[in-house]
Amino acid sequence: NMKLGGLGPDYEAIKEKKQKLKLQKEYSREINEYNMRNLVVAQRFPAKPQASSVSREKALEYAKKIPRPKTFITRQSDQEVKEERGLPQAPTGTSLPQIPSLESLWNRHEKEKEVVAAFKALHIL
Repeated sequence: NMKLGGLGPDYEAIKEKKQKLKLQKEYSREINEYNMRNLVVAQRFPAKPQASSVSREKALEYAKKIPRPKTFITRQSDQEVKEERGLPQAPTGTSLPQIPSLESLWNRHEKEKEVVAAFKALHIL
């Protein structure tokens, strides 16, 4: 009782394959639902590792014991601070910040103003 190959499709083999695929899909759907239920339960109660908190405590304790570098900031006396607050006034009445080379910049500005005035007098500009 042997069946030899034919020219048309084998409907019996197709039905068997279709049934097998249907069972596989059903099984995968059930497994997926089961895993999703277990994942939700696992995410609600995460276990906190104690090792990380212990290592953090050790690191904080170590940081407390490290000697801090000394800073070499000299404190100015109250009189010097008061003198610095008295800023020089510009001719327009605005206060200028204390700059070490402010006087030299002011002199340069005055000289350049004179040069521009000379050019204007000669009608070069």
